[in-house]
Amino acid sequence: MTRSERRAARIAVDLLGGDDAPAVVVDGALLALNADPVLRLLPVGPQVVLDDLLARLPAAHRDRVEPVPVETDGTLPVHAAVRLVSADRADAVVSAGATGSAVRSAVAHCGRYPGLRRPALAVTVPAARGSLILLDVGAAPDPTAADLVRHAVLGAGYAMATLGVARPRVGLLSIGTEPGVGDELRRATDRLLAAGILPPDTEYVGLVEGYDVPVGGVADVVVTDGFTGNVLLKGIEGALRLGRSTEGALRLGRSAEGDLRLNGRAEGDLRLGRGTEDDLRLGRRAEGDLRLHGRAEGVPGLGSGAEGALRPGDGTDGAARPGSEPAGDGASGVGDAPVGADGVPRAAALLGVAAPVVVCHGAANGSDVASGIGFAARMATGHTVERVAQMDRVFRELTRAPGGVRGDEATTGPAEDDRRPR
Repeated sequence: MTRSERRAARIAVDLLGGDDAPAVVVDGALLALNADPVLRLLPVGPQVVLDDLLARLPAAHRDRVEPVPVETDGTLPVHAAVRLVSADRADAVVSAGATGSAVRSAVAHCGRYPGLRRPALAVTVPAARGSLILLDVGAAPDPTAADLVRHAVLGAGYAMATLGVARPRVGLLSIGTEPGVGDELRRATDRLLAAGILPPDTEYVGLVEGYDVPVGGVADVVVTDGFTGNVLLKGIEGALRLGRSTEGALRLGRSAEGDLRLNGRAEGDLRLGRGTEDDLRLGRRAEGDLRLHGRAEGVPGLGSGAEGALRPGDGTDGAARPGSEPAGDGASGVGDAPVGADGVPRAAALLGVAAPVVVCHGAANGSDVASGIGFAARMATGHTVERVAQMDRVFRELTRAPGGVRGDEATTGPAEDDRRPR
């Protein structure tokens, strides 16, 4: 489905969310409008910020922007933005502000799926062997085993909708893969998942370890609590940044060698470039270490320097980049969520609420915000929430069926504040 063939998505944008708001959010909104000729935006924020956005808005885009002023009386723009969705004035919400505020507002005004105690934030990780879904990364830091089972179901439905995976493989993050390892939460969740509680067309592959996430190939969905998931995600972010800085030093070494040769210096005495290059071959060493674990054979992107050991390979060439159009055409999926120039996921989808809610990285720049807006639009027009909800409905029906795993083992009863039961 081309852009001209799909309906226009209406995206409510929190103008004050993010470390560098409102400037980067205004920049991102303008970039998103330029990138998508049918996109409609409802920017939400103080009038002075809206005036700045409107002053910079090209005349050709003005009929696609509906400013929503919020008084500076303590009301957060994200709350007003979510209310626009619940009132059917917008199709999705984008915010780079505090995660807790976005989650609480979405739960209060959009409602959770029946029986779901806590929603989950899911990111698409561009692993070396192909993208995978990691959840939760911050919405539920202290879940129960029942919560993690529901999150596994949501993640499987999300992988089907966004990655086009026909039969998602679900793994549970732990400190080892041997049966019985981990704390009581991991052991209890593992017992439930191993009992065959997941819906058809999904497969539980057991426990996975931290390095299985950036390397990939073991699971399409990795489930964990929000505290551990957030720590893991930031660890991956740091490793990717280290890889890029190491690659830069490697290039400087090669440049120094070339400069010395151009000057006709004694190459034998002044091979500084080669010495630097030898010292910085961390990627090749990392590849060797991974092969000892039997994990890196055939992994695209490894073995070509330090960056190659840490960046996604051919399996994620279609992943979104800031300011670019992510993979997917809206017909069979919505493509990967935004990934920053450093290879780190820059936005997460809130799963388990009855509307598309996208939470961008707090340090997002304008291009990251634009990609988050574009991703929210694809979630809305690609019916991602409905497809995830369908997977959740199948799960609830199975747990209530005779002979199935008892519903009270995997659910916690109706959520008391559901607004839109599905």
